[in-house]
Amino acid sequence: MPQDKNRQYLEFEKPIKDLFEEIEVQLHNAQKNPKIDYSVTINQLQQSVLQKRTEITQNLTPWQRVQLSRHPDRPYTLKYIDKVFTDFVELYGDRNVKDDKAMVGGFASLDGKTVMVVGHQKGINTKMRQYRNFGMANPEGYRKALRLFRLAEKFNKPIVTFIDTPGAYPGMEAEERGQGEAIARNIYEMMRLKVPVICVIIGEGASGGALGIGVGDRVFMMENSWYTVISPENCSSILWRSWDQKEKAAEQLKLTAGYMHEFGLIDGIVPEPAGGAHWDYQESANNLKPFLKNTIEYLETLDPETRIQQRIEKFNKMGFWDETKS
Repeated sequence: MPQDKNRQYLEFEKPIKDLFEEIEVQLHNAQKNPKIDYSVTINQLQQSVLQKRTEITQNLTPWQRVQLSRHPDRPYTLKYIDKVFTDFVELYGDRNVKDDKAMVGGFASLDGKTVMVVGHQKGINTKMRQYRNFGMANPEGYRKALRLFRLAEKFNKPIVTFIDTPGAYPGMEAEERGQGEAIARNIYEMMRLKVPVICVIIGEGASGGALGIGVGDRVFMMENSWYTVISPENCSSILWRSWDQKEKAAEQLKLTAGYMHEFGLIDGIVPEPAGGAHWDYQESANNLKPFLKNTIEYLETLDPETRIQQRIEKFNKMGFWDETKS
């Protein structure tokens, strides 16, 4: 298990990096001295890597989970489409302005069942991140998503959305083209879709950018993703006038999957490989796939009007409030 030369490490992953470097040393020694058996030492180090990955996952703070959700090696929407589905046919454009590269979607096959898959897409390197606008969709991205939702409804195909965005693009041109209206329209229309809708937060789930494709019969979160109205950095800048309190903000926002499930805002948590989804794309996909298949099978047993009513009730009962007599 030699180290991937291109792999990037977060600060709290340094112990894993150190173990990989020791493995590299042992492999180099084995090449220099073929008569000496280094296999036992190397095997022990490999087991230590897996153990350390597990330990790190079990003791993550909310801010560390935010960092993992943004890990540059983490799988994005197109990677999950590649690993979970087959026969993906990407569809482009909102039929009004242009094709938004931060939002991808199209028909795909889930073990022989045709579904519509739509999701945010980030880039895997600097050039692609700029091309994908860092996963921040413009209004045409959300209108493109709505076009695909309606197409799926027309052909009676289930919808799966993958959410991974730091927020909808906040630029002036986005506001000029109706960013708020586009997201609000999507929320309204998704609530009334007659086909099953499953939403999965695979990384960052921030603000209206997430909600624009986040209204579904079932909402799941990957274990190391987050979901809240504002990023920890922006929350810190508003409350403390500085980004220095981002770790405290992450704690106070209670944005991790465990809290979201406890609050009833999501329906389930998809486990990730030890250390996070970036360590094993296939295992991450294998963990997610049963959630999608089983949920679609169940939702298809319900008639459309029942699904819509349950969806409305699901979102209407979210949140906590107190009434006081004046």
